[in-house]
Amino acid sequence: MRRYILFFILFLNVSTLFSQSYPKVVAKNGDGIFVLLRRHGLDPSQHLQPFLDLNQKNLGQGNSIYAGKTYLLPISGSAVEAVEIKPVEKIASPSPAVLVEPLFGKNYARVEIKDRQLQGAVYYLVAGHSGPDPGAIGKYGSYLLSEDEYAYDVTIRLARRLMEHSATVYMIVQDEDDGIRDENILKMDTDEVSYFGKPIPYDHKQRLRNRVADVNKLYQKHIGAHQRMLSIHIDSRSKGQNIDVFFYHHENSAPGLALAQRIHEVFTSKYNQYQPNRDYFGTVTPRSSLYVIKYSNPPTVFVELGNIKNDKDQRRFVIPNNRQALANWLCDGIIDDFKAGN
Repeated sequence: MRRYILFFILFLNVSTLFSQSYPKVVAKNGDGIFVLLRRHGLDPSQHLQPFLDLNQKNLGQGNSIYAGKTYLLPISGSAVEAVEIKPVEKIASPSPAVLVEPLFGKNYARVEIKDRQLQGAVYYLVAGHSGPDPGAIGKYGSYLLSEDEYAYDVTIRLARRLMEHSATVYMIVQDEDDGIRDENILKMDTDEVSYFGKPIPYDHKQRLRNRVADVNKLYQKHIGAHQRMLSIHIDSRSKGQNIDVFFYHHENSAPGLALAQRIHEVFTSKYNQYQPNRDYFGTVTPRSSLYVIKYSNPPTVFVELGNIKNDKDQRRFVIPNNRQALANWLCDGIIDDFKAGN
């Protein structure tokens, strides 16, 4: 979904840049810029542009880096400064703005902007699996439940909520004929496509590479903005294992950890409010080996919504109001994170 965005001017004092002495590191096999920066304790959201400026001559296509080559690392605190350009056109009417997004389906396409709490923030939302890969499968009576359909419905509901608060949102996986659905049983299909309209490959690794490449390409358009990514999934465990919503982040990403923790705090509070007679056991855990966490440019949180095979967890997905509650709580945590200014 393409919406009006704020653009930023990025600038560095070049004379200062090259007068300093910068640490040198040698890239390893499999390294990308983000992996390299995080290994050395640097936040990619702050230090990507300085790294690119320092190492322009040693970068390959798509800003790739070469194993065995030496690269300069930015000094902590040398991040680019972002200066906001005032938009030429602003909404002058005191009445709420209204957007129309067909991807949400005919019943939800009209999006009323409620406030500006997330103005200037950019979010990349990735529903797990999709296309030829349904992901985890659970059985609900005589019906089969697929991870990709339910993860997609929660994800697209979250996209709409974020837009209501003026965020710029990219749905990286899109299904033009599904929209937001209010049925209990969501029909399985394979017609989802990528943000740029390409078919989703069956090969798992290629699918992940394509998604990360799409996100990273879009990320370059918004350098200087507050950018975050959420990858939303549903787990598959033994039928008897009832689990809560839990969150993964990169071990060297302070913004990723902060976002995960703030969403987790919202879920803990909501469970205490709506299910006071039971504890909430959702967790926040580093898991840097996950491809989308390891290689995506924006700080990323990987969300597991529950166990698709467990009867109790299935109620979290099958009941439309529960899917909306999941989206609402994720949105609340995202707003808390943005307000904190990480």
